[in-house]
Amino acid sequence: MIRLARFGARKQPYYRVVVIEKEHARNGRPVEVVGTYNPRTNPATFDLKRERIEHWVSKGAQLSDRVRKLLASPAPAAAASVA
Repeated sequence: MIRLARFGARKQPYYRVVVIEKEHARNGRPVEVVGTYNPRTNPATFDLKRERIEHWVSKGAQLSDRVRKLLASPAPAAAASVA
């Protein structure tokens, strides 16, 4: 499964997008870290390794609802202006 793992201090969440076995704990050891998501910035910023996500999906990994929404949205404006 590809889902978010929460990091950061109390009331200051920061997430990693991870590939992990579905039965493991939310913050358990991931198979691979495939991105980050920071909802505290305005607008929220995220960085995804889309090639690796496509690879894992082709192997049968399922996306969580939030990760599916992040993939559907365009890249953040800050990253687009740098490129």
